[in-house]
Amino acid sequence: VQLQASGGGLVQAGGSLRLSCVASGRTFSRYHISWFRQAPGKERDFVAGISWSGGRTYYADSVKGSFIISRDNAKNTVYLQMNNLKPEDTAVYYCAADATAVTRIAREYDFWGQGTLVTVSS
Repeated sequence: VQLQASGGGLVQAGGSLRLSCVASGRTFSRYHISWFRQAPGKERDFVAGISWSGGRTYYADSVKGSFIISRDNAKNTVYLQMNNLKPEDTAVYYCAADATAVTRIAREYDFWGQGTLVTVSS
């Protein structure tokens, strides 16, 4: 499966953005999808994940209550709604797909999108 992330941009602290991850291929609905982010000089960290059916969601503690992950399998798309953004949310955001499970470990994912930059100004 090929992934294309979009929706990043510049936003003021307290603002919102919605990221989209569009997948190609007819087997999208079989994959668990997660969002990761990577700030300059830092490791790629798990942000949120959603099971293939959308029935289970997972969040990093740092975004719980502010970010919402969802998916529309009919549109081959996973969304990340980001509310109450903070400067520390500034990073390149990547979506990733795995056929086995939602995991918080980046190296366990089989497919990655190209990333979209989110910049939050104070």
